[in-house]
Amino acid sequence: MNIHEYQAKNILKQYGVPVPAGFVAETTEEAMNAARKIQEETGTQSWAVKAQIHAGGRGKGGGVKIARSLEEVSKYATDIIGMTLVTHQTGPEGKKVLKVLVEQGIYYEGKSDIREFYVSLLLNRVTGRNIIMYSTEGGMDIESVAEKTPHLIFREEIDPSVGIQPFQARRVAFNLGLEGGVFKRMILFITNLYNAYIRSDASLVEINPVIKTSDDLVMAADAKINLDDNGRG
Repeated sequence: MNIHEYQAKNILKQYGVPVPAGFVAETTEEAMNAARKIQEETGTQSWAVKAQIHAGGRGKGGGVKIARSLEEVSKYATDIIGMTLVTHQTGPEGKKVLKVLVEQGIYYEGKSDIREFYVSLLLNRVTGRNIIMYSTEGGMDIESVAEKTPHLIFREEIDPSVGIQPFQARRVAFNLGLEGGVFKRMILFITNLYNAYIRSDASLVEINPVIKTSDDLVMAADAKINLDDNGRG
């Protein structure tokens, strides 16, 4: 069962996976109220306005906009809500957008460079083990990365009978080239993400991208979760 991004992020939050502050909105007025509330909570000066449909490629189709003012939040929410969004996954008929996710902007300037990573979790049905697949090339189509630079994709197999081990989470952080405080934050991120995957009965969790912010926080900027229809529910 596919769920929307905002629903996926609600699941992640339950298991301690950091996500940007955000609220779903079905009208421009609700989007504006959400943006003001996020600003009060975080002090952000920018927002992401993101169409909520069951399809990837929303940004390329015009369904994801970065607003630098409350006026732009209003404009983008008005433009996106009600539009028919066509992406490579919707087919030419597209899908009508009924709601948007308004989120805290996390691409802000700071003391270090922003980095984007790819992380997904799924079951290897051949071995019966769960796999963490990850890459330093976040924000890109993972199939293209696999085709052009397969050496930049790493895999960590996990025995579901014992769960993720600390050394495995450390290896993920190391292979992503992290150190210091952000190294420790990525270890916790990966551990909590695995717990969310297991306990929500997901068949797939994909975070693309995972963001290392300019002040060395680690957040799920986007989130896709497919729930197992035969799960415990």
